[in-house]
Amino acid sequence: MRSRLIPTALFGLIALVSCGSDDPVSSTSATSTTGSDDSTTVLTEPELAVESGAEFPAERCRANEAAGTITFLTGFDYAAAASIIEVVTADAAGYYDDLCLDVEIRPGFSAANYPQVASNTAQFASGGSFSEVVAFSAANDVNFVAVTVDGRSAIDTLIVKSGEASDLADLDGSTIGVKGKLPPAIDVMLRNEGLVEGEQYQTVLLDGFDPLAHIEIPAISGLTGWKSNEVGTLEREGVGFHQFDPLEFGVPGSFGVIFTSAEFVSEHPTAAQDFTRATLKGLGDAVADPEAAALASVEVLNANGNPNFLQPDGEKFRWETEAALILQGTPEGMGLGVPDVDGLQTEIDAYSDVGLFGDGENPDAALFASDMAVEVYDGDAMVIWPG
Repeated sequence: MRSRLIPTALFGLIALVSCGSDDPVSSTSATSTTGSDDSTTVLTEPELAVESGAEFPAERCRANEAAGTITFLTGFDYAAAASIIEVVTADAAGYYDDLCLDVEIRPGFSAANYPQVASNTAQFASGGSFSEVVAFSAANDVNFVAVTVDGRSAIDTLIVKSGEASDLADLDGSTIGVKGKLPPAIDVMLRNEGLVEGEQYQTVLLDGFDPLAHIEIPAISGLTGWKSNEVGTLEREGVGFHQFDPLEFGVPGSFGVIFTSAEFVSEHPTAAQDFTRATLKGLGDAVADPEAAALASVEVLNANGNPNFLQPDGEKFRWETEAALILQGTPEGMGLGVPDVDGLQTEIDAYSDVGLFGDGENPDAALFASDMAVEVYDGDAMVIWPG
């Protein structure tokens, strides 16, 4: 088997190159390449075209092999989370091998992944959200493009101690615990209610990732977290809380993003598209049987040391929650994981209002979203697969 998992080693955060760029980010296409004037490969040429049930083209196989090892970085170890689980599932099923791809999966952390893709140390990686990909594109002076976007809503949520607040206005004068920084979706949700960080409420940095310990901190009224993680931990332990979900307040967002560089797509268009193809087939499998996919991820976690002590119940809750959100957000007749440019622009517009992309900056979502995912599906929203 060509594809392989690399034993767990937590990556430290890598310093970002924040010099910016005056060059626009190129849009990628399944029928053309980007980033190079001499890139002429057309993926729809007869000798390269992939057809359902037909033999995988030999010329395409050679092109994929010429791409060499494709390194994929996960967003949080081998957790059963969107933009991770589909790659682990595809790898276990041999889908990358079937398309002549040599894929290496390494554990990573979302914010640390961008410099590695920028430097071509890795070719694909998991990102926290589409807005995160856009923001880090400028920070790393590279043309990042999202090839898949699983979730069409923010995964973030605001968890408040029981009795602290029944509506958002009650948080005026409060202190909220955060991991790193306030998530943009939470920021927008609170701003829409007239609550601005540093003015109507304060934030403090939390140590570690244990919501049971965090919610006991007397100085905070609540904490930010993921609907698929902290919520489940607290519920399983019988801890009462109130949840403010950005989705219920009309705040746009996304989660489960896999990105690459426009340069890699330009240099290896068939490999880029077929990595996307195999990954989306893995996503379909994982969504079809969430429990089996989550437990398979736990096996991979344990085989690689599981340094974060992720547990089966937690990983089942994580993926069952995220799979349900993915299905809920995907329009009927559309393939899973296809970037929705209009929806992503709505997200960008909302987050530009809180300065996520720099003062006065409002990027064009179309420049950061690949349409390769569209091209790997047939008219019935099934992945076009050889064999």
